[in-house]
Amino acid sequence: MRRCRFTLPPGRWVEYEYLDILHDALVTAWTAQGVPSAAICGETSEPWNFAPLGYHKGKTGRAHTLVVSTPSTGLAEALGRMQPEDIRYARAATGEWVNFAEATRQEETDPVLPGQTVLSVFLLSPLAIRQPDRRWHARLGEVDLDAVVNRRLSRLAGRPVNLKIAPDSLYLRANPRHSVRVSLKAGAAGRTGFVIGMQAPLILSGADEDLRLAWHAGLGEKTRNGFGCIGAFERGLGR
Repeated sequence: MRRCRFTLPPGRWVEYEYLDILHDALVTAWTAQGVPSAAICGETSEPWNFAPLGYHKGKTGRAHTLVVSTPSTGLAEALGRMQPEDIRYARAATGEWVNFAEATRQEETDPVLPGQTVLSVFLLSPLAIRQPDRRWHARLGEVDLDAVVNRRLSRLAGRPVNLKIAPDSLYLRANPRHSVRVSLKAGAAGRTGFVIGMQAPLILSGADEDLRLAWHAGLGEKTRNGFGCIGAFERGLGR
């Protein structure tokens, strides 16, 4: 397991319109470390996740930091070698250019102590969960979070994972609309691929090894595409 932050100097940003260009920049970085494409993309890939930290101005996202995390032993070794200049991608068709060469790299230890059973987190990137009809959930109150999260984490770990996940009730009352539409990629004929993700503070409870797995693997679906990355309340967003 490993997690790193790649942070640009104050006043410097990477701009993007579609989230997939950050995904592609990280795929380039994984590849630079000799990781085969089958291990980072597609159905047989190893688990990893990321979150861009920053803000949006209209359709344009501005990221000053990328948080990259994985519970995979093999990918953790590659992430340990990954350098800021590896995270880059150019897309000639749209003129987009991502380059984190000026960033500093920082290892981020997990906040879970031995024997700890509760972890307060917020979502660094939105939580994406599909409904049975393939549409995206927009309200956390509609979702059996325990079942959804434990099913995926159990599959990744190869053992039963038994976490309890509770959204902050006061936050949900104050923010009944807590979903965002994330532009994932540009499609044909001007259509845009998008994902609806949800954002709220969460309380995770369970065994320390399960909490640590959730910290590194992320929650929900499409984590490799920049969803479900969590952060600890006591650490804040930082830069």
